Amino acid sequence: MTLPKAMDAQAQPDSHAAPLRAVLAGVEQLHPAYFALVMATGIVSIAAQMSGFARIAYVLVWVNVAAFVALWMMTMARLLLFPQALLRDLTDHGRGVGFFTIVAGTGVLGSQLILMFQNYALALALWFLAGGLWLLFTYAVFTGLTVKENKPSLADGIHGGWLVAVVATQAVSNLGTMLLPVLPEHRDLVLFLSLSLWLCGGMLYIWMISLIFYRYTFFRFEPSDLMPPYWINMGAMAISTLAGANLALQAKPGDFVMSLMPFLKGFTVFFWATATWWIPMLVILGFWRHVYKKYKLAYDPLYWGAVFPLGMYTVCTYRLADALELEFLLWIPRVFVYVALFAWALTFFGLVTSLAGWRGPATPRESTR
Repeated sequence: MTLPKAMDAQAQPDSHAAPLRAVLAGVEQLHPAYFALVMATGIVSIAAQMSGFARIAYVLVWVNVAAFVALWMMTMARLLLFPQALLRDLTDHGRGVGFFTIVAGTGVLGSQLILMFQNYALALALWFLAGGLWLLFTYAVFTGLTVKENKPSLADGIHGGWLVAVVATQAVSNLGTMLLPVLPEHRDLVLFLSLSLWLCGGMLYIWMISLIFYRYTFFRFEPSDLMPPYWINMGAMAISTLAGANLALQAKPGDFVMSLMPFLKGFTVFFWATATWWIPMLVILGFWRHVYKKYKLAYDPLYWGAVFPLGMYTVCTYRLADALELEFLLWIPRVFVYVALFAWALTFFGLVTSLAGWRGPATPRESTR
């Protein structure tokens, strides 16, 4: 009878160590793009607030704050405990661009704090953080991808997730514009920076979408290649629309940007029209992937990159209608907000069930990209 007790005593430490090993494994393999959870939750919260669903909006605020803090803690733990894994991701063509979700998530949370709580002080701190991270990741990631010796082919290396770099740029631009009311002494400087980043984000999109569209149409395309962040094709244009509309709304007589107003509004409509064009195309491709090709639909952290564009399209259309005084556009976000809320709820359910049954880091093909 003593032998089983001894064996049980030896097994007990292992049973206590197993959850710790699982947590450490999760930290080590944390996908850089997981901050898309913050991006998606923040913008869906704003969409709910603008649509009159105040209770839902405020619940999502606190969910987002909790997610932001938790993901930062995991990221810092990864930096301290597994720096080599983090550095490998920085120069990985599939995962490196995921770091831009940290920038975008920080910017969206700052916008959320302004709209929901009028907390400009914390939003200003987040703007400085987002701006610093934007500089760091822009030049660290793209320099690393440029100088690395072994590179994948275009077909294997490029995907819709690359456009998160555009989203990050526009998130910093948009938050800076929203901070203009509390920065009167630096108004021209901040306005110029926001306008410059908005234009930079538009140029980045043109560069990247050309390669992505070329890859889509001239290389063999498998269902597994159509990763969830392909919706960022639309989301990058939606946030560009939002940033442009807010620039137009915040401009005052005497601002230098007033002389650029026809150009500003014209390009904002151009961005919105491009985002709108992508929606039917992406729905068709999703049908082809999951219905025609019967590709399994299972939770993946990258699906937050598909939720974000739905919320962003809702918000940007509201803002575009305000900037151009086009009330006939308002029916679109009033309908689209339900799509965004449903997509968020479905993905969040997937996250919860995934965590409830988690025994270690999953390694599907999508999670490596």
